[in-house]
Order: sequence, then C-alpha cells, then structure tokens
Amino acid sequence: MLYGLLRRLLFTLSPEKAHHVTMNLIQESCNIGFLRQQLANRFQFQDASLEKNLFGLRFSNPVGLGAGFDKNAKYLTELETLGFGFVEIGTVTPKGQAGNDKPRLFRLPEDNALINRMGFNNDGVDIVRERLAKWRKENPNSKLLIGGNIGKNKVTPNEDAWKDYEICFDALHPYVDFFVVNVSSPNTPGLRELQEKDALQRILMNLQARNAKLEHKRPILLKIAPDLTTEQLDDVVALATEIKLDGLVATNTTISREGLKTPSANIQAIGAGGLSGKPVQQHSTQVVQYLRQQTGGTIPIIGSGGIFTGEDAAQKLTAGADLIEVWTGFIYEGPYIVKNICEYLSRTKTNRNK
Repeated sequence: MLYGLLRRLLFTLSPEKAHHVTMNLIQESCNIGFLRQQLANRFQFQDASLEKNLFGLRFSNPVGLGAGFDKNAKYLTELETLGFGFVEIGTVTPKGQAGNDKPRLFRLPEDNALINRMGFNNDGVDIVRERLAKWRKENPNSKLLIGGNIGKNKVTPNEDAWKDYEICFDALHPYVDFFVVNVSSPNTPGLRELQEKDALQRILMNLQARNAKLEHKRPILLKIAPDLTTEQLDDVVALATEIKLDGLVATNTTISREGLKTPSANIQAIGAGGLSGKPVQQHSTQVVQYLRQQTGGTIPIIGSGGIFTGEDAAQKLTAGADLIEVWTGFIYEGPYIVKNICEYLSRTKTNRNK
C-alpha cells in the first residue's frame, strides 16, 4: 500500500530520473548504520531452506536482480540490504559509453511492462573494476554474490567482439563471482547476430580457455533472447554442452509487441527497444522449460522474465529454473519484492535446496 502511493509519485518522473532518485535515497539511508539495519530488518527474509549451491557458489536465496539496474556497481550495499541473494552488474563494456539518446526507457503501466533501448550505457570496465575492488575491501563478509554481465562496445565490429568480452573478463575476474555473457540485447546494433553458433563459439571458447588457466575459475553463463527459434535454442544447448558452459540465463527482453494492452499508437511512438515485464512471462517460462528438457537438467538455468510475485517465481522454478531474476517487477512491486517472493517460496516449499 505504502509503495503504491510512492510509486504514483515516482511515476510522475521520467523512468531514469525516478531510478536515480530512489536508489540515491536508499543509499543515503544505508550510509547511516542504524537506518541500514532497520531497512535490512524490514526487507530481508532469512530461511536456510532457500539457500542454493550452484556453480560452486552458495546463494543465500534464489532471488537475484538482473543486469541493467546497477550497471556500474554503485548500489551493491543497498541491494544487499533489500535482500537480494545475487546481483548482475552491467552490462559492462571495455570503454565507457553514453548509450542511446534519451528518452530511452518507457513505462507501459497497463501491461506492467517496460521498453528500454539503453544501449549498454556504462562507465567502462576500468572504473567498474575499481569500484568493485573498493566494495570488496570494505565488505569482506558480504554474502551477496556478484555476476559480471559483459558485452561489446557499440563501435566494435562483430568480428572483433570476442576481444571486448576478453577484456572485460580479464579485468573483472578477481572481483565478481560469476560471469554472464550478453549477446542478446536488442539495443546494440548487430549484437544478436553473435548468438549464431559460430560467433558464439568463438567468444565462449576463448573465455573458457582463459578461465581454465586461472587458479580461481569463475562460472561462465550465457544470457539468451526469448526470440530465438527452436533450432537456435538447440544450437545453444549443443554448444553449451560441448564446451561445458556453467549455465544459461533465460531470458533477456523481447522485440515482440504482441498482445499488449497499451494502445498501438503509443507503442509506435515509443519505437525500438526491448520489452520486459508481464508480457514476456509466459514465453520466457516456455524457454526455460524447453532448455531444461533439452539439457536434462545438466546445465543450471537462471529464469528471468515477468517475475512480480512469489507465484511467478514458483512458476519459473517449477519449469526448471534453479535461480530467478527480477528487474521490471522490482520497479512495479517495490522493495518488498524479494521478501515477498522468499516468504512464498518458503511457505510453499517450492524452492529445492541444493
């Protein structure tokens, strides 16, 4: 109820402005010790049965925050205080880039959805690495797991994309717990072409080879689009099995606009971008289920797309996801989303302790 009132106020601001205002306010609160503890008491949910062992990592709960929310690793303490078990930072690219022109983030309240064409706006891997190193030093006992979502710069031609992923992998390796290779955003021209098997194989096999030489190896996951054909999904499964990929994230945003309640004139006025939220829910769950069936459960899956409630999370887990990520749901449901999902999973015993 309280967040409903606050959301109405925040929704009078542009989406990007509302994001920064909200997170900076939470940051100011977390800088005061007793206020941070009060927030943690209010928003965190502790239950050992929700813990998960995956990729050799211990997740305190299965609810993560997808990439694109904390692009530059600025709000890790705040997101941990709100109860997240893990957070994907990024997408991070070798060089900082401004992203696409504003406006580039749009709300579709009638559909509980967002359209974004941010374009991998981020500070660049060197600045993000320094920020992560500082956070790690100041928070040595944190249980929050950090995924480094990595991509290529807009100006990098696809034939050289593997070099950008390598640069980000090498720079972030000491400071993240796992990697997510993003070749599925619709907002960088030509990026989704990297989901084709040959291009994908070059990127992933290079990262696997570099990982194998390191004393402390990091799990490498691949994030895929919901718009892949069955044949393309089969190629992903075959490649993931062949090179022993550690996991898959299903799914990213969609370029589809089918079944929306928002007037078509409004959609056309918004233009290009990736659609996220409730309209993606069913199809992303179907992709999770298909991947689970095709892999026989041998490759862990993080389910993402249209998760707003505990019931939504349970649906993804039942379909075959091992962990789940929220993003648009966080915007619409507010800071109680992790606690509400965890309480539901605990009560219904949906989550499988692994």
